[in-house]
Amino acid sequence: MTTENSNLAGLDQRTIRIEKLKKLENMGINAYPHIFNPDFTSKALNEKYATLANEEQTEDEVKVAGRIRAIRNSGMFMDLYDDTGKIQIFSSLENLPQSEKDVLALLDLGDIIGVTGTVRRTKRGELSVATKHLDVLAKSLQVLPEKFHGLQDQDTKYRQRYLDMMINPDTTRTLIMRSQIISAIREFLNGLGFLEVETPILHPILGGANAKPFITHHNTLDMDLYLRIAPELYLKRLIIGGLPAVYEIGRNFRNEGMDTRHNPEFTMMELYWVYKDYNDMMDLFEQIVQYAAMKVLGTTTVSFDGKTFELGGHWPRRSMLDLVKEETGIDFEAFETNAEAVEAAKKLHVEVPENASWGLVVSTVFEEKCEHKLMGPIFVIDHPKDISPLTKEHRANKRLVERFEPFINTWEVGNAYSELTNPLDQRERLEEQVKAREAGDDEANMMDEDFVTALEHGMPPTGGLGMGIDRIVMILTGSLSIRDVIAFPTMRKK
Repeated sequence: MTTENSNLAGLDQRTIRIEKLKKLENMGINAYPHIFNPDFTSKALNEKYATLANEEQTEDEVKVAGRIRAIRNSGMFMDLYDDTGKIQIFSSLENLPQSEKDVLALLDLGDIIGVTGTVRRTKRGELSVATKHLDVLAKSLQVLPEKFHGLQDQDTKYRQRYLDMMINPDTTRTLIMRSQIISAIREFLNGLGFLEVETPILHPILGGANAKPFITHHNTLDMDLYLRIAPELYLKRLIIGGLPAVYEIGRNFRNEGMDTRHNPEFTMMELYWVYKDYNDMMDLFEQIVQYAAMKVLGTTTVSFDGKTFELGGHWPRRSMLDLVKEETGIDFEAFETNAEAVEAAKKLHVEVPENASWGLVVSTVFEEKCEHKLMGPIFVIDHPKDISPLTKEHRANKRLVERFEPFINTWEVGNAYSELTNPLDQRERLEEQVKAREAGDDEANMMDEDFVTALEHGMPPTGGLGMGIDRIVMILTGSLSIRDVIAFPTMRKK
């Protein structure tokens, strides 16, 4: 232990670091300067000097910066990390000026420093920067988690994401890939002529999905508002107004349960395209996922949790009724009454309300008996009409609608349909939703008179599609929890 550090023995680590900060200040050093201009990243440095031989030294002076992650041999060697990788710093304790040695003695793991020095390669082949001058850029007052075991506590990883990113390179890589995936989706849609738009997050009327909302209050207007559960009805207004193809990528909010696939705020991509139907939307969904996979991974073959998924080509398309019949042996389409469907569900030990509609029974049986077997990718098509209030009636079966949900790894990763454009039919469907709310279904839609009025002005045939960005990112990055792909997931208060 140096004399400098022996004077600090017995103090807790934060106090020790504050004392070191004071010593730097007494030396006239600002440990939190306004600016530093590195001229090389780790990646750029390694690329430029890739052919430098072992033990070769240059007179090339460079400036690098990063966070100290390792200190060896009393500071002779340090590992700095920037966003592109590691930079080894070599400080000759014999040749370094005393002023630089004094700064070196006050450095700790976690400090951010700038180094001006010359480029060399050690006899072991490690590219290094030989120190001429050290700049303290941010003195860390907290101790980083131990290097070799990383940050293991999951709760701390999510609450203090900055620590997770400092210690676990895979976390940073996942978040970077998330950005790349979203950029690829934008690039693909923009290339098709889609216009990216923004719609309100504060909604006066609940609609666009069946979900429990968050409610807030606007003081000036003295009115309650809902955080949006879906942008659908506003995006359709833009289609009615004359835009031919629109999309939005943004946060939705649902006041529901949390698990490895659900977070109260999550990212959706929704799009609407005139003169298309749900068959076109299936083709489009495949193409978007495949484009993003190729752009970010270079392949459509994805490994996830020990399984391999081929996302290329055309995905199978199976009707919900056929999947239910195949799994249970029961043809729910043969039942003419709700009561018959409810009774069949009971025989399958599937709990449904006594007054459940035929469609609700079918979807509930599907969720409990089929979903967990859908490894996919697969499109589950042709859903019951009475649970799809915004969807156009199936042209071959009036009990169904032209709707699909894509599944990968048993997860529903989207929702899409041929949009309902008949305003009279839409009013009737929303009126049924209002009755459901009055009967106690707090996830049912509300009547949106302005939206129905907009429809009465005429909406062309339109295909609509929603994609769960977080789940797609999970699949493409191999992440087992939605919290791993959201930088700051919602956490229970300590």
